[in-house]
Amino acid sequence: MTGFVSVLVGSDSDLAVMQRTAEVLKGYVIPYELRIASAHRTPDATQAYVRDAEVRGCQVFICAAGLSAHLAGAVAALTTHPVIGVPLEGGALGGIDALFSTVQMPAGVPVSCVAIGPHGAANAGHLAAQMLALADPALAERVRAERRAQTAAVLAKDQALRGL
Repeated sequence: MTGFVSVLVGSDSDLAVMQRTAEVLKGYVIPYELRIASAHRTPDATQAYVRDAEVRGCQVFICAAGLSAHLAGAVAALTTHPVIGVPLEGGALGGIDALFSTVQMPAGVPVSCVAIGPHGAANAGHLAAQMLALADPALAERVRAERRAQTAAVLAKDQALRGL
């Protein structure tokens, strides 16, 4: 597999949740970069990073932010590569504001959006893997193997519950 996934967080306070994304990408053996970039506080640096990441082979951007959650939209405005937004909990609305900010993009500048918080962070990694697997048969098999493992785990828990 060539290229990598860029995981951008709006603040260092987002790193703990986004470790879930990193764990999923590691599990699939997908190279990634984890960076702090702010749509509001470092717009020039964010733009420079996105441009440079594309040149270096970034294939998917995963952007996590809370509150106004403009990072995914700001990155989507700079690239035609897939952008996955992870809304994070924070502030008085518990992440609903971040969810709305992430999904309400204008036509022609899409951002894929996953769930708020840790489950969304994990699913962002799985979704990036599925996107990349379209052009990588070995990765596609790892994605299928992960699904089989999830199925087996649920069936084993059911059997344990029933005392089998």
